[in-house]
Amino acid sequence: MELQKYLNDDLSQRVIMHGADLPWIDSPSPGVQRRPLFRIGCEKARATTLVRYEPGSHFSTHRHPRGEEFLVLEGVFEDEHGRYPVGSYVRNPPGSKHTPGGAQGCTIFVRLRQFDDHDNVQMSTHLNGQPHQLLFENVHERVSVERLQPSASLHLDNGRGLEVLVLDGSLEGDGFVLRPWSWMRLPAGMDLQAQAGSDGARVWVKDASLQL
Repeated sequence: MELQKYLNDDLSQRVIMHGADLPWIDSPSPGVQRRPLFRIGCEKARATTLVRYEPGSHFSTHRHPRGEEFLVLEGVFEDEHGRYPVGSYVRNPPGSKHTPGGAQGCTIFVRLRQFDDHDNVQMSTHLNGQPHQLLFENVHERVSVERLQPSASLHLDNGRGLEVLVLDGSLEGDGFVLRPWSWMRLPAGMDLQAQAGSDGARVWVKDASLQL
């Protein structure tokens, strides 16, 4: 199976992708596979993707012209800057360079080429299990993790664009049920109204313009 050059590229539409159900697609690097969620471009693309590294695999050294952010979902991600265990959230600004991989193997959720050109912050942090954790914020975007008790409601105003990725549990709304690794993108003006399932939910949330 080959990557689609354009996937969910109409930013005016609500999109839901159940990442856990998608097939893994081989990358050009042996042992590295992908589940695309959003894509505009070929190998050097503006993209949102689940990426799996088999133990000992890696991508070749490369730069990120429009930045990269990722969340480690399984295992330990590694590059020349450090080791990032499950629950690590990392931002690499435009122009940064690394050689990513994982000696033990790992799976990450990654967004490529979606930074503002002037965002020069390189940082990493770790999810702490609190009900609300702010991971990053500047004038262009806000990134957080929300932990919901069973049946708790979640309402998010949406003035510029929203993305959510369910990490644990489930999130239910009008016409949708999101499970672990389900990703939703909502255009500006479409607020999110949802409720956690019987096991609660932990949700990564991005509040940012989809046009960056």
